[in-house]
Amino acid sequence: MMRAIAVLPAASWNASAAVDSVLLDHDHRNRRRIVLYTQSGAELLLDLPQVAHLREGDGLVLEGGGAVIVRATPEPLLEIDAHSAVALMRIAWHLGNRHVPVQVLDQRLRIRPDHVLAGLVKQLGGSVGEIDAAFEPEGGAYAASHHPHADDRH
Repeated sequence: MMRAIAVLPAASWNASAAVDSVLLDHDHRNRRRIVLYTQSGAELLLDLPQVAHLREGDGLVLEGGGAVIVRATPEPLLEIDAHSAVALMRIAWHLGNRHVPVQVLDQRLRIRPDHVLAGLVKQLGGSVGEIDAAFEPEGGAYAASHHPHADDRH
């Protein structure tokens, strides 16, 4: 079994040199120790000294050398738009006030599917569309981050 002992932040390493990849949804990218299965079917023990939030493109450093790249699984999400920046900020405030994990992108927001929240967004003048995409919500004011946010073009 391979053993991953450290994380290389995305864009800080040569991802084309990865020996394999792991495909993980948002909930499975916040880990310290877990057995994962790579895309080729190999077992990989993630064995980090502390909990890390893994992001698309991060590298998991293998004990014997090499790295496995982290791929974010597309998940069902709601993508939120509004007619103005002020309306979008108001929607973001209401979602944050409810402690909802929110991914902030350029002129839009993403949340997990929730018909009650979708109704709230519409009441506030926003529009909601269903998409499948990688979910990278904000970590919050006190969340430790090992590298900057991913590019907003995702």
